[in-house]
Amino acid sequence: MAKELKELTKRSDNYSQWYNDLVTKADLVEQAPVRGCMIIKPYGFAIWEKMKEQLDKMFKTKGVQNAYFPLLIPKSFLSREAEHVKGFAKECAVVTHYRLKSSEDGNSVEVDSEAKLEEELIIRPTSETIIWNTYKNWIHSWRDLPIKCNQWCNVMRWEMRTRPFLRTSEFLWQEGHTAHATREEAEKMAQDMLHVYADFAEKYMAVPVIQGVKSETERFAGALDTYTIEAMMQDGKALQSGTSHFLGQNFAKSFDVTYLTKENKPEYVWATSWGVSTRLMGALIMTHSDDNGLVLPPKLAPVQVVIIPIYKNDEQHEQLNQKLQPVIDQLTELGVSVKYDDADNKRPGFKYADYELKGVPVRLVMGGRDLENNTIEVMRRDTLEKENVTFDGIVERIKNLLDDIQQNIYDRAVKYRDSKIYECDDYEEFKERIKDGGFFLCHWDGTAETEAKIKEDTQATIRCVPFAYEQTPGVDMVTGKPSKYRVIIAKSY
Repeated sequence: MAKELKELTKRSDNYSQWYNDLVTKADLVEQAPVRGCMIIKPYGFAIWEKMKEQLDKMFKTKGVQNAYFPLLIPKSFLSREAEHVKGFAKECAVVTHYRLKSSEDGNSVEVDSEAKLEEELIIRPTSETIIWNTYKNWIHSWRDLPIKCNQWCNVMRWEMRTRPFLRTSEFLWQEGHTAHATREEAEKMAQDMLHVYADFAEKYMAVPVIQGVKSETERFAGALDTYTIEAMMQDGKALQSGTSHFLGQNFAKSFDVTYLTKENKPEYVWATSWGVSTRLMGALIMTHSDDNGLVLPPKLAPVQVVIIPIYKNDEQHEQLNQKLQPVIDQLTELGVSVKYDDADNKRPGFKYADYELKGVPVRLVMGGRDLENNTIEVMRRDTLEKENVTFDGIVERIKNLLDDIQQNIYDRAVKYRDSKIYECDDYEEFKERIKDGGFFLCHWDGTAETEAKIKEDTQATIRCVPFAYEQTPGVDMVTGKPSKYRVIIAKSY
């Protein structure tokens, strides 16, 4: 294992390669036979499951219920909302036939030309169209509203350039879709879900985010407003980590979804949609991890504490078992996930390196001398600090340490992020400094032309109009035209 760890590229040498090395060596993913797809391995999926479990609880506090909608969507559905089909057309995977036939010798298969579908089907890139076609059957009067549905599923977007978790052709996500009687209620729902995502990112992932609204160019296809949380990775690039969309009445009009008001008048329904995906795994990895491997926040770590006994013989092994079992039981009762690794087929050094690579927050080691002295070694993954402490009170110490690690990695990420946020009013200065990453608060004249020029000149994009910063009028750094507010501009994944 020590040799394998040396092969983990250093972040300072090649950040992109470090990431690719880490997601495979830490047993999170491996490449699938289909280009652009990934196999999420059990350890990686365990992290996603923890994310999913917590987010699901948070959604339900907002009155959201889970449902499931089909993977395949009639192609005609996408054509009903012009902006939507325009936004997704190039990414769609299309099913044209429904069976194969084998060769006479059975050594090959080909599409059966006689089994062509009457209407081609789209593998869902997102589900607004199929869901709003369904909502038409569910909604008749004001008494049927609001509807708040979410589904956990996979989607397909045919990507040309892929990277595990960050951008793959198939990925896992949740997509919420709500229907409301009024514009105000729908807008509030869209913003409420943005706050849910921000709370989850900061309190559970320990990833600080900036909340804001996207420019018109960067909006979700078919939305009137797209709200976003933007996180900064260790290379200074932005990662869009969750979005919530106010869809207005666009989809209701496209699918003729109306309801009768209390005054018995027909009105179109107001809509939202919102989602986060396995891209959050990428955010988690790139915000906290280091040259030794993953650094996981305790609240999402599949294993929060690993305990490794070091013994010379069966008698000592049994003594350690008896000493440590009550600790395992007490931590488990407190809701802490513990792994007791007393396997004798791996050397202690291998185990240490493996658990560091996998980001286990706390490691406890106890040997024969510790038994005699009533001590135990404690190591915290976030700082790699080790100390020998008294065994007495170890359960309470570990519980407090997990809380401290969670807070420390968040504080560390905030400090780094804030150190790389700059106000900038000079375009030449901006073009030079953006090369090194960071979030730049710059005045923007609000035009798509200026936005396109910035992207063409620097490969940086307007991430959002941030909510957290007091806005004052100014002058656009590119055109010199009046500007109502500053936006955050950054290079991104």
